[in-house]
Amino acid sequence: MPSYNMTMRWVYLDNNATTQPAPEVVEAFQGVYKDLWANPSSVHRFGQAVRHEVELARVSTAKLVGCRPREVIFTSGGTESNNLVLRGILGPHAGSRRVLITTKIEHSAIREPAKALDMDGVEVHYVGVDQDGLINPTVLQESLDQYASDEYPTLVSLQWANNETGIIQPVVELAQICYRTRQNGHQVLFHTDATQAVGKIPVDLTGIPVDLLTLSVHKFHGPKGVGVLVARPPARLRAQNLGGPQEREKRGGTENTAGIIAAGVAAELAQQFIADQQSIDRCRQLRDRLEQEICTQLPSTVINSGGATRQQRIWNTSNMGFEGLESEAILIGLSERGVCASAGAACSSGSLEPSPVLAAMGIRETVAHGSIRLSLSRFTRDEEIDQAVEIIPQVIRRLAQTMPIGK
Repeated sequence: MPSYNMTMRWVYLDNNATTQPAPEVVEAFQGVYKDLWANPSSVHRFGQAVRHEVELARVSTAKLVGCRPREVIFTSGGTESNNLVLRGILGPHAGSRRVLITTKIEHSAIREPAKALDMDGVEVHYVGVDQDGLINPTVLQESLDQYASDEYPTLVSLQWANNETGIIQPVVELAQICYRTRQNGHQVLFHTDATQAVGKIPVDLTGIPVDLLTLSVHKFHGPKGVGVLVARPPARLRAQNLGGPQEREKRGGTENTAGIIAAGVAAELAQQFIADQQSIDRCRQLRDRLEQEICTQLPSTVINSGGATRQQRIWNTSNMGFEGLESEAILIGLSERGVCASAGAACSSGSLEPSPVLAAMGIRETVAHGSIRLSLSRFTRDEEIDQAVEIIPQVIRRLAQTMPIGK
């Protein structure tokens, strides 16, 4: 059993990292291990009963994003799904010249494979973003005009919503630009990492020319270890996990049946939430109150991407910068008081580097160093926000007096 103290009443504001599994999801997960543990690839009735449940989960997942069930491929998570897209489309099998167009604000599950592909000979081009982290569709069109061709494949990979700032990209317009370019004879596919969007805002691919979409179920109260790749014609992927015909021969290996079936339950619950505008408004009001009260108590607080409109920022995410401080120290101080948060920075050689996302947005380094991410879920309670707006200013004031950068 864990030795750490779980009796503390946590204020959990790290939902972009993971969410609490819904009770119905936990029940479904446990039920599979108890009653539906057969291999879904087996031909006997027990195995086929499990297969039936897996396919029902596929239907529920497809309904959540507005695609066909046969377009849904289950994986181990968003990272595998993203790698399967990039490597499955732009691997050596695709030819001697291959092009990837993306941004520097993507999740590391896109940034790191992009770096690896660059080393493998793929031409990687980065589209810039404005100070709020938004992509200008005109800039994407200019990149396609310059790099797309009818002679070699080009993959455009742009996230739907940013994991650090909550910025929502104009995905419909971006996808349409890629579609029109393909209609002109160029080999262009459009992929969007929708990990932070699905389950929080409406994501409906009906009538939208998105060729590939990836997501991770634990971001909307589902189980960890289950990801989804939606692959629609004309996208053709080269499998990366070989060893079996599972998942349309795109991802070999015995399916994670407990996770997949529980994911189907999570998808159904997410559909219900998204259809309830009153619930979404309540969650957005909690986020807005969190920002407003902290900014009132600490007027120098910077809301990174705060200039974006309500429609351009997802309801659950706030990225706050406290100039002159270190995010690591802030997070430790908050954790000691029972507040769970995170930062868009990685610890390397004992020093924190500013988030690549905030750097790409042009956020001042002194602000980026002291930026933290607070992310809510549909389970976030009013009293958690009450505690957060009391504790966070206290921690910031104490740090400002004792250990600002450079002292």
